[in-house]
Amino acid sequence: MNLQVQNKIMILTAKQQNILESIRELIDQMKENPTSYRLQKFLESQGVKDSLKSVMQVIESLEKKDLIKRDKNKKIYLIENENYTNFKNIFSVPVYGLASCGEALAYAQDNIDGFLQISKALFRNKDESLLFAVKALGDSMDKEKINDGDYVIFEKYEQQEELDGKIVVAVVNGMATIKRYKKVSEDVIGLFPKSTNPIHQPIFIHKSDSFIFAGIFRKVLPVKYVSL
Repeated sequence: MNLQVQNKIMILTAKQQNILESIRELIDQMKENPTSYRLQKFLESQGVKDSLKSVMQVIESLEKKDLIKRDKNKKIYLIENENYTNFKNIFSVPVYGLASCGEALAYAQDNIDGFLQISKALFRNKDESLLFAVKALGDSMDKEKINDGDYVIFEKYEQQEELDGKIVVAVVNGMATIKRYKKVSEDVIGLFPKSTNPIHQPIFIHKSDSFIFAGIFRKVLPVKYVSL
C-alpha cells in the first residue's frame, strides 16, 4: 500500500463524521464557508444540542487530521491537497465493534464505533452503502494477513452469493467471528480459522442454530496504515 493510499484511510468518530458532513452541506448547498459559531447554530437547527465548546473541540480534531482548515477570519474550508485532491472521492464506511456487536452487527446505527474515510479507488464497482468494517481481534486469521487490530472491510451478505470457501463475518449466538466458511454437510457448516496459532479450532454449526452471516470479506486495511 503506497503512501498516498495510506493517507486516504483514517477513522472518525460518529460525532466527527456528523460535523464534517454538516460542514460539507453548508459549503455545497448554501455556498457558505461557516465559522464555528455558524456551524454550531446550524447543528442546533438540525436538533444537535452540542455546545460551541464541544463543536470547537471536534473542529480542532478535524484540523489535526488535515480534513479542514480555518482562515484568518475563522471560516472553515474542506482541505484539498495532494492526498485529498477531490474530497468527493472519499467515502465513509461504518466501523462496528467485533467483540460486542451482537446480531445487529451491520445494521444498527447505535452500534457504530466510528467511520473509516476511504478512497473510492480502493473499492471500484462496489456499492458503498453495502460496505462496513469490523476491527479484528486476535490472531485466528493471521495466515490470511488479518491481524489483531486490523480493520476488515466486508460487504453485507444478501444471500445472493455462494459462501463456500469464502471469508465471512458470522454472528453465532450473539458473538461475531471472522472465519472461512465451509459447507460440511447438508445440515452442518464449518467456520475455519487460518492461523499460525494452533489454539484456534473450527466452529461447527447446525442449520437449526442461532446464527447469521453478516458479510463477505472484501479487503483488509492493516492498522499500521490507519491514521487515528
